[in-house]
Amino acid sequence: MINEFYHRPKALLANLKYGHPSRKLKIIGVTGTDGKTTTVNMIYQVLKEAGKRVSMISTVNAVIGGKTYDTGFHVTSPSPFMIQKFLQQAVKNGDEYMVLEVTSHALDQHRFAGVSFDIGVITNITHEHLDYHKTFENYVKTKLKLVENAKEAVVNWGIREIGDIRGIRGKVVTFGFDKGDFNQKDIKLKLKIAGDYNAENALSAMAVAYILGIDRGIAQKALESFSGLSGRMEEIKGKRGIRVIIDFAHTPNALENVLKTLRTQARPGRLIALIGAEGFRDVGKREMMGEIAQKLANIVVVTAVDPRGQIKQINQQITRGAEKEGAKEGINFFVIEDREEAINFAINKLAKKGDTVGIFGKGHENSMNLDGKKEIPWSDKEVAEKWIANTN
Repeated sequence: MINEFYHRPKALLANLKYGHPSRKLKIIGVTGTDGKTTTVNMIYQVLKEAGKRVSMISTVNAVIGGKTYDTGFHVTSPSPFMIQKFLQQAVKNGDEYMVLEVTSHALDQHRFAGVSFDIGVITNITHEHLDYHKTFENYVKTKLKLVENAKEAVVNWGIREIGDIRGIRGKVVTFGFDKGDFNQKDIKLKLKIAGDYNAENALSAMAVAYILGIDRGIAQKALESFSGLSGRMEEIKGKRGIRVIIDFAHTPNALENVLKTLRTQARPGRLIALIGAEGFRDVGKREMMGEIAQKLANIVVVTAVDPRGQIKQINQQITRGAEKEGAKEGINFFVIEDREEAINFAINKLAKKGDTVGIFGKGHENSMNLDGKKEIPWSDKEVAEKWIANTN
């Protein structure tokens, strides 16, 4: 009820203040459990390659009128007033298109009220944010809100199995790694970034290009030259023969996908996974994260990921999941509460030449909440670079 009587009027007021700028733009919205930020950036690159005047807003970065902003939204969409301000700037710059990352919280809280989406994209829907949405069914319904009223929809083929997409009013174009109107078997994209999940992100961008009438060759060229984002499968270079990868994977689905990709790349070396979970967030995913990591990695290190004062409880729940897959503490499973200490331990005590260390859960984020009261400066990349260079 608070969303209807507080959040919606706030969003509509923001529209009024900035002169309803979305009416002068073609809006492409992207939602999903995983892959939203990457897909937004891919669509933006395709439109740029096609010579279109375009801006974009994601939870990691925004490019408005050619100027880049470090948004730092900490995994949620910006406020309605910031959204409308960015949209107004894009209009003033003479842009024709805007690509927006849209979170489930933003959809439920009507932060995009007053914005009419020409194309709505759903990358995937898997387990996440049930602390907020309470049930998976509610979560699915919230995600589907983006495409139900969009003029045209781009939807992952697999969503047909978990959500009723018959309520979508506009034309629906599907994509998927194996199935869908746009699939990897037919298109055979040769991406610079690894992972079947990234291929799916790129295929959704191809579908958007198709709807907009952009030449397939131009779209494919843009996607095959896309080199990725900070904190997404980002490799930290070192001289010791150890491969260190930073990735934002903070959901069971994302962690499983990235570990499967790294597991293939790591052979014959070992895969060491550093994981954690957030405090006062989806409790149900914690055991799942532990079970997935222990199943797919050779060694698991559990540590802080925004614990908000719940570090011991979180780690116990992750441990229960890992024990289902044979975790043996001190042998193939370790719990180290301090994240920097854990990264140092993984790189300098566990890893040997040929091994891969995956550092998951924070990715691009530049702060961490340990006690539930304040954010402290934090960078996985800076800490990893420090310890891969300073062996002990």
